[in-house]
Amino acid sequence: IGGGLTLSLTCVEVDIIRVSLLRPSGRALDRSWMVAPGMASLPEEGRPKESTEGFAMPDTTLERTVDGSVRLSTGRLRVTVGTAVGEPLRLTWAWHDEATGDWKLLLRDRPTGAYYVGADGRVSHYVSRRRGDAYFGCGERSGALNRAGRRFDLRCVDAMGYDAERSDPLYKFYPFYIGKPCASSADPSGTGEPPEALGPDGHGEPPPLRAVSRGGGGAYGVFYDSMARAALDFGCELNNYHGLFASYQAECGDLDYYVLLGPRVRSVTARFSWLTGETLLPPRWSLGYSGSTMAFTDAPDAQRQLEAFLAECAARQVPLSSFQLSSGYSSSAAGRRHVFTWNSGKVPDPDGLAAAYAAAGVRLAANIKPCLLVDHPEYAACAAAALFVGASGAASAAAAGAPPSSGAVFWPSTPSAAAYSPERSMFWDADGSHLDFTNPAAAAWWQDRVAAALLRRGIVGTWNDNNEYAIEDEHALCHGFGRRVPLRLVRPLHALLMCQASWRAQRAHAPGERPWLISRSGMPGMQRYVQTWSGDNYTEWKTLRYNLWMGLGLGLSGCFNTGHDVGGFAGPPPPAEMLVRWVQSGVFHPRFTIHSWNAGGPPTSAWLHPGVAALVLDAIRFRYALIPYLYSLLRSARDECVPPLRPTWFDFEEDDRCWRPSDDFMCGPALLVANVLDAGERRRDVYLPQNGGRGWWDWHGGAWHPGGETLTLDAPLDRIPLLAAAGCCVPLADPEARSALDGGISRTVRVFPLPPDPAFDGVAAEACWVEDDGVSDAAQGAGTQLSVSVTARDGSLHVAAAAVWPESAWSCPLQTINVVLPPGEKRPVQSIAPAADLRLELVVGKRPHP
Repeated sequence: IGGGLTLSLTCVEVDIIRVSLLRPSGRALDRSWMVAPGMASLPEEGRPKESTEGFAMPDTTLERTVDGSVRLSTGRLRVTVGTAVGEPLRLTWAWHDEATGDWKLLLRDRPTGAYYVGADGRVSHYVSRRRGDAYFGCGERSGALNRAGRRFDLRCVDAMGYDAERSDPLYKFYPFYIGKPCASSADPSGTGEPPEALGPDGHGEPPPLRAVSRGGGGAYGVFYDSMARAALDFGCELNNYHGLFASYQAECGDLDYYVLLGPRVRSVTARFSWLTGETLLPPRWSLGYSGSTMAFTDAPDAQRQLEAFLAECAARQVPLSSFQLSSGYSSSAAGRRHVFTWNSGKVPDPDGLAAAYAAAGVRLAANIKPCLLVDHPEYAACAAAALFVGASGAASAAAAGAPPSSGAVFWPSTPSAAAYSPERSMFWDADGSHLDFTNPAAAAWWQDRVAAALLRRGIVGTWNDNNEYAIEDEHALCHGFGRRVPLRLVRPLHALLMCQASWRAQRAHAPGERPWLISRSGMPGMQRYVQTWSGDNYTEWKTLRYNLWMGLGLGLSGCFNTGHDVGGFAGPPPPAEMLVRWVQSGVFHPRFTIHSWNAGGPPTSAWLHPGVAALVLDAIRFRYALIPYLYSLLRSARDECVPPLRPTWFDFEEDDRCWRPSDDFMCGPALLVANVLDAGERRRDVYLPQNGGRGWWDWHGGAWHPGGETLTLDAPLDRIPLLAAAGCCVPLADPEARSALDGGISRTVRVFPLPPDPAFDGVAAEACWVEDDGVSDAAQGAGTQLSVSVTARDGSLHVAAAAVWPESAWSCPLQTINVVLPPGEKRPVQSIAPAADLRLELVVGKRPHP
């Protein structure tokens, strides 16, 4: 295509096309660690970027248009390559609308120049945008869910106490976004310009294009398969010479990107999740309340305080399933964090501590960090073995005989011991060096220490923290699995490989069991190994709202098992009302942890404020009741690539009202959550999406309401405003269950029947869920499959239930299913029909939820 560059287009799926713009010298980095189509893991050394493993590689058509452009099509997604002499290279993307038979504009490059591949290593990509276009995704980002008008720095930092509305960058690296056009039939551009079209050359000349409204189709995803520091800009930058555009600008690396067709946002998220690998199904008990605070492990009597917390939970009847040990347990006499060590003064008996928690049914995870301070007892040995990222990559390259100006990234030989020196960075108020996880020897060292220092002592999980690799030396050098590579090309990879190494250690220690891991930093693909959270947030009211949107953005980006530090990590302790509302919001997230630092104040706990402790406990118990439903959502996340939490428009894309900024969100397909996120609010307006006439049921009052209207709900401090979609059922655990693993011997199924409309006669409201042992790999694809349905017919309701019992060593402990109808449901129950193989008692009635 000129300039020595080669354009490569690969149709890897009918709805995914890969684009590569290659220099004459080839790729700067020839492997990917983010792309893992449908895979549970990748080799440590990644996979070749050109690999087609896991892809369907569909049949395609290739043709030339009347102006000589090249057009490549899968039948669903089409790209036209403009190659006219004297004009900039540009790609125009279209999707085939099966309902109309038309090809519709999806995305197009900026016509005044879309690509830059510089001799300085920088690469850029520019696409046209229109006023009103919406952008979502980008992983963990501050501010509004719609990223339009923002510019984001793609790098990872330790952003302790960040402003959830404005701070950037944060902890994670996600070079991915979802585009959603917004247009009216009269003015699709929103600028008074005529409608855009797909003409005979495929680039936008007449005939007119049928405009796409926000609620219609046409969503797409763009994913840049590069780990180099970059920026994504969605209209923050304006330039008079180029019109409106969005851009990706990287400091170095390659321009390899994927375009994913929706045409619905839901489909884009699902396909991107699939593209970057399978979501790990965690142990069921990880859905329970997880305690944590820095205060306990920083205290001189850490073990005593940790055991006192366990006793206090038992005395107050606060359910507790796990606890995350902050890094103070590993502090030296000088107060410095020394990973994989135990401070015997603070924790004289680590094995006994783990045993005490295990006896109470509580699992421990320990905080671990990838940097060894220079006074760490194993620092010298690790440096001698070259296990750290190397300093000054240019100097090391020169020592190996390859001048840095050559443009090469990999060098064939290894630096001599004399040439190697570890990078040194500020880390936790001291100097240290970061382990190089692209060195198999460093990964092996890590796995050995995870097993010896933690797992064999009874610690169950790993909390992989402070893994942003914020190393100042841009020319630091990594082992690169034998082919050295500058850190600047692979910086976020280290967090992923650190998690993979911890995951391997846990799998080896407890084969056949699902591992539990947490990581603060990461990139696409982290969902294969870990749960994550939004880092060290600040205690203030606005954090509740912006953390909610931050989590929804992560979900849209294919990272589903997420949560936040409930109550806030940094800053003052939360006031009583704020704590209640934060817990009420947190109980819907897969990760539910009350965690704090609270410098100068008491640690945040369920009983921090005695006057509202009962309300906090009620919310936690409601969380435990929800676990069967939440567990089914995590199964759907793994099997169907659907986020458990999502904006209302994710499920109701055709309803334009849902696209307005809102604090409402869907928890799975059944629950519309309208949490209170402002101080003093006791009434809450909530818009009920149009859902085909099915309507919505008030969870608390039991009244039915039609969709398409705004409802004002009472929101006293003891209530979570909550609605359920008609036609859905929600399985709940035994109301007295204190364990997230078994959940008792009964299930209550809240059934929300369809309205008495002839259109729904014979249509069932149904719940299907799986009961399994919650911990083993074997149960991931098995378990007892239960279903309950309520069908409206001839003015009455008919209840049915069934079960599929697999051959398994595990025996389902359930004895009873209680089917509960809303108080507002007046139709009689005409029949109750348990299947012959149900083996459980089926009870139907009306009573409040657990």
